[in-house]
Order: sequence, then C-alpha cells, then structure tokens
Amino acid sequence: MANLETYQEYQRIEDFEEDSPHGEEDLLVHVPEGLRDSWHHIKNLDNFFTRIYQFHQKNGFACMMLSEFFELFQFLFVVTFTTFLFNCVEYDILFANRAVNHTGPGQNPLDRNKVTLPDAILPSQQCTERIQENSWIIFLLIMAAIFWVYRMIKVFCNVLHYWEIRQFYIKALKIRMGELCNFTWQEVQDRLISLQREQQMCIHKKELTELDIYHRILRFKNYMVAMVNKSLLPVQLQLPLLGNLVFLTQGLKYNFELILFWGPGSLFQNKWNLHPKYKRAGNRLELAQQLSRVILLMGVANLLLCPFILVWQVLYAFFSYTEVIRREPGSLGARRWSLYGRLYLRHFNELDHELHGRLGRGYKPTSKYMNSFTSPLLTVLAKNVAFFSGSVLAVLIALTVYDEDVLTVQHILTAITVLGVVITITRSFIPDEHMVWCPEQLLQCVLAHIHYMPDHWRDNANKSETRDEVAQLFQYKAVFILEELLSPIVTPFILIFLLRNKSLEIIDFFRNFTVEVVGVGDICSFAQMDIRRHGNPLWMSEGQTEASVYQQAENGKTELSLMHFTIKNPHWQPPQESSVFISHLKEKVHQDAQGGPSTQLLLSEAPLCSSLLSNESGNAPDNLLASVLAHPILTASGLPGRDRRFVPPSTAASAAASVLASLSISHSQLPHASRSHSHVLLPSTHPDSTMYCSDRTVIDSMSASDSRIRSTTMLSEFALAEMSLHAIYMHEVHQQNSLPHQRTSGQWQNPMPMRDLISNTGSQTHSGHTAVHLSSMPTPLRLGGWTEEEEEDAEEEEVLNRGSTPKQDSRSSC
Repeated sequence: MANLETYQEYQRIEDFEEDSPHGEEDLLVHVPEGLRDSWHHIKNLDNFFTRIYQFHQKNGFACMMLSEFFELFQFLFVVTFTTFLFNCVEYDILFANRAVNHTGPGQNPLDRNKVTLPDAILPSQQCTERIQENSWIIFLLIMAAIFWVYRMIKVFCNVLHYWEIRQFYIKALKIRMGELCNFTWQEVQDRLISLQREQQMCIHKKELTELDIYHRILRFKNYMVAMVNKSLLPVQLQLPLLGNLVFLTQGLKYNFELILFWGPGSLFQNKWNLHPKYKRAGNRLELAQQLSRVILLMGVANLLLCPFILVWQVLYAFFSYTEVIRREPGSLGARRWSLYGRLYLRHFNELDHELHGRLGRGYKPTSKYMNSFTSPLLTVLAKNVAFFSGSVLAVLIALTVYDEDVLTVQHILTAITVLGVVITITRSFIPDEHMVWCPEQLLQCVLAHIHYMPDHWRDNANKSETRDEVAQLFQYKAVFILEELLSPIVTPFILIFLLRNKSLEIIDFFRNFTVEVVGVGDICSFAQMDIRRHGNPLWMSEGQTEASVYQQAENGKTELSLMHFTIKNPHWQPPQESSVFISHLKEKVHQDAQGGPSTQLLLSEAPLCSSLLSNESGNAPDNLLASVLAHPILTASGLPGRDRRFVPPSTAASAAASVLASLSISHSQLPHASRSHSHVLLPSTHPDSTMYCSDRTVIDSMSASDSRIRSTTMLSEFALAEMSLHAIYMHEVHQQNSLPHQRTSGQWQNPMPMRDLISNTGSQTHSGHTAVHLSSMPTPLRLGGWTEEEEEDAEEEEVLNRGSTPKQDSRSSC
C-alpha cells in the first residue's frame, strides 16, 4: 500500500509524441502536490511561453481581454457604419441639392427650409429595402459575418487560455495582478526557470535556460530574421523609373509565415518540428515543386480575395487616419521603422520589447540624419507655396473674424481646411536654418542604437544613395499607409512570380540551417549564435569559425546577437565556443584600452560632448556614450583637455574599449569599492567573468550626487549603453580587419588635425558626433570659439602630430 501511494506521486507521460524527444517515452516525472493537474508536462510549450510573455507585455488579463473585445466591436462598427453610410443616407438632402419644406403647426417660417440631420437619414424600412436589393452588399455582409464569428470564437478561446495564464502567474509564479507592472520580463523569466526545477513543465529537460525560453517564443521569428539576413525572401523589387524598392507589408509577411510555418502544406508538421522529409537532401527537387504548388495556390487565393481585403484596408485606413490627418497634417511626414527594417535590424533571439526599446532610442538620431538631407529646389517651391497659401488663408480668417456669416458661404470651411493642410505640409519641406547636421557623425550615432550598418555606408553618409537605403529601413508614415493599401494587389504577384522561383533555395535553407535541440525541438541554427558554425572571420571570430561564406551570417549578426543576448541575460552560461569568443573579445578590449583615453577624461568631457551631439536626455549612460562618440572630434580638432594639454589623437574604438574595460564592476565588489573614486569606473577582477554583465554592473557615479544609478532602471540604461559601445567597437574592429592597409600596429592611422581638414575641404559647419576617422570624413566639423594665433597653431600642430605634450598656456589652470 505504501508503494502504491509512493507511485501515485508520479505520473507516466503517455502522450509523449507531441513534445518529448525520441527515446524518453517512459520517463517518470515527480509532480508536486497542488500543481499536479495544472502545469506539469505542458504539451505545447511554444504557445505557453508565448502567452506568458504576451500576458506580461500587455499588462495582464483585463487589458488583454478589453483590447480583444474592442477589436471585435471595432470590426462590427466599421462594417455597420459603412453599410449605413452607403444605404441609409439621402445625400441630395444632406448636400442641399434638394429642398426640404418643414410644414406643421408651430413651425417657424424661417426654419422651414433648414436641413436637419434626421432629414438626411432614411427610415429603417426603406434602408432595409435598399440593402436587400443589392446582392453585392448582401454577399459582403455574409463574408463579414463569417469572419466576425470566427474572430469571436477565437476571442473566447483566448479568454480561457489567458485566464489559465493568469492563474499560473498567481499560483505558480507568485505574482499578483496588481504587482505585475512592477516586474520586468527578466524577473518573470527567472521565476520560470526556478519553477522548472521544482516541477517539470518540460519533461525531457531538468533545467531550462534563458536561451530555451527565447527559442520557444521566437522560433519562427528567428527563421524570418535569418532569411532576411541571407536575402532569401523576395522583398527587394526592381521597378522601372522607381529603381530598387523594398516592399514588405503585414499582409505579405502573414502570407510568408502561413506558407512556411503553420499553414496547410507548410514545412512544419507542428509548432516545434520540421517535417522529416525536408531534412533529407535526396528529394529536394520534388519538395521544391511541391512548395511551388503551395505558393501558387496561396497566390491565387490572395488574388481572389483581393477585392474584399482591399475594401477592408481602405475603410480601416479611412476611419483610422482621417481625423489624425485633419488634426495633424504633418503626421504623414513623420517616420517609422519599416517592417523590413525591424527584421533587418533585429538580433537573433531578441524579444519584441527589446527590439522596440532599442529602435525607439535610435528614432531621434535617425530622424536628424534623414532631415539633414534637403532639396534646394523643393525648399524654394515649398517657401513660395506656403507664402501664397498663407496669404489667402490670412484673408479668409480676417473676413471670418470680421463677420461670421462668411462661414456660411459654400466651401469656405473646405478652403480654410485645405489651405491649412497645404501650409503644414510645405513647411515640413523647409529646413530649419539654425540647425546644421553632419551626416557622417549622425550616422555613427544611429549605428550606436541600431547596431547594424552595411560597410558601404561608411564614409558615404552624405550621399543620396545611402540616404535612400536608410529610408528603406526608416520610412515615411505616408509610405507605410500607401504600401498597406497596395498590399492586397501586390502580394499575389510577389507570391506567384517571385517567391515561387525561390522554392528550391527555401528548401535548401531549411535543410541546411535547421538543428534539433533537446527540450526545444527544431530551431534555426543561426539562433544558436554558434560562432564556430556561423561566425565571420572579419567580425573578430578569425580562427574560431569553420563557416563557409554560405554559412556565415551577414553584417556580423551572429557575433552582435551573441553579445546582445549575453548582456541582456547575464546569468546565461554560453557554450564553449561562445565563451571562447567572448573571452577573446574581452582580451582585445583590454588590449585596446591600454592605448585609449582614460575614463576620467571621457567623463570630464561628457557635458561638452553631449552639447556637440545635441544630446537632450542628459542622463548618465547617454552622456557616457556621447563622450565615446565625440572624443575623436575633440582630439582631432586640438581642443584642450581638462589639464590644458592636447591629448593624442584617438578613435572611437579606443575610447569605447577604455569604457568597456571599466564597465565591469560587479555588485559583489561594490562594498569594497573606494568612495574616493567616485569618478572612476573600476575594471572587474572576477576570475570567472566572461562578459561585462550589465545586470551586475554598477557605476559609482558621474558626479557626487549620482548614487541613484544603482536602481533597476538606471542599470537597464547602462546595459543599453554597454551594448551600444560594443556595437561601435566591433564595427571599428571589423573595419580594421576589412581594410588592413589602413592599419598601423593594429590601430587606425592618426587622423589629420581638424584645422587641416577645414583648410583642405571647406568651411561647412556641422554639429554631430563621430565614430569614424576624421581623415576620411567627406564633411568636416568646425568647432567655433577656439581662435588662436597662427604661431601657436603651427607649434601645437607640430607637437600634436608627433604625439608629445605642448606647452601649457599661461591662461590655463589645472
């Protein structure tokens, strides 16, 4: 009997075929009392972890369900209101094309011809007859009703699923709903990992890692990122007159995912396993033909549904953006990160909130870079159109103020509205005459946040070709709306004529770049961030990778993704190959830091550098990043340091290395840190440290009053700054490896003094920041206010070029 009771503590997993690896069918799992019927052996961990993540990001059950129900009512409103406008309104009366005579007792004679809103609305019986007489309206309403019922069923299923997730947060993770907003995702993730040790949510792996959870949540997104990285998806179009365009919309992306991942005839047999036949190379041609047929059928289906989808897109855009355009016409000229840009710039294993935060910080510098390009011809036209439109608008407003009856004149309100819109739009094309930006430095600031930049952008930031390529990642909102409206028309042709031709390449891609991971299933091999298999020798992995050109990730995505994931998840233990790469990078950083500027100097330059870079935030991490980016400008221009000596020329790489070598003091070392070094970033001496872990990084202060940076928020800010520094440093080293003839003893050649640059290339004034070498800058930066005698200039220039210390000015003070 005792043995029976003991055996009841365990449950034999019978439906192992869905989530268990081969060979573990008879695994016995201990299930704690109280959780036995709930969350042990979860069949679909992909959906489970995804819902846990979405539950956290969307702020809990109430917010999620309220949004779901409002989406239902929103669809119902759009369909009902559109039907009403087409069938139940008498527009001849509304537009006063037909007279209305109100006769009745007590009716004011002056109001008999006045049109009221009820006069323009047809009776319900007449409205119903109009709808019944139109067969197209009936058909569209039936289609809309079917879709709405489907959405309603899905919403109710989500209610049940997310109620279970709510119970999981409360009972298993011990997080109350009122406290959910106080927990970061990393904290929730840590509790998930701890819970796995207590009960087996995943039965065939005793412990889960951060990477396992990311793989589950981002399984298909990692494939999409890899396919964009390898230029496999046909999203770049060559069109006559328009040239090279990037076209990727929500509808097209949905079709890609439907065909490849979870639709009928897709490559995956379930959420976590690629169909075995796609793992064998013997029948690749037959599988390519099969995939081609699936794509053709999907393209034809899109073509048949095009009218209905197009009508919905137009109606939804009209109801969504008309009021915004009327209130803020300039909003169409605002920019947003394109869908293609989000995939191109996304790291492997980067969650949505991490990507949005990173691109959000890059929004302002990217906007400044794009706004630095102006068309003189368009500026002249915009100024004159604004003048004429403003003149007419001023007269109309003056007449309206003098006599309000002017508003009763036909189309006066329309004219005022249109003129206001025209003026707002034209002013967006007129540059601010007081703001001048240096494209090269601005593009380096963009790089610090987005982490990826093609090699040919370097030293070409002032060219229109580079600007056009940035615009593919950072598009106008008007372009986004137009692309979404055209998507139902363009998508079928991309599927039928372009994607079908990629069938064999797609089959080969999934066979060559899919690996099976115990406890996770089939994932994209790039998502493992395996330096040995997918590293690029030009991105600091020389001697550590065996990857061919076909196997290498482009633009250093493997290396940068590994750094990003390690910084965001400091407790994650990387595999041996990744640890070797990180250790090699750390040694390289410390080596380059020896010849870089001191951290004290960089911190002392922070206020000036922030001003040079137009840094408006002024917080400690941003000031630190500004110091690194602008330090080469200061050294190359001959500006004095705090000790009134001219510092030797340096690069952004050496400045970044100097700071990174200091950004490694851990919490365990903090009590032993001397309070006298409040302006110093102490290097880590932890023997097992393989990374500058931001979660364990504390900078004492940038001033005596900065002790509050130990808070979680500030630590997160320093984590972002740390990754930005790594991106700058790794791009600089990549340039050195790509152009060995420009290196001297492992360092870039000393840049030319700024005054020489100005005399050689002109006197155009810019304000920006740089992570490139000023000797190759096409556009110089003049720093005003530093006038010296010609004799002093010659002497300082001579001393600066030979790297010695000049004489101190009699006006200087230490």
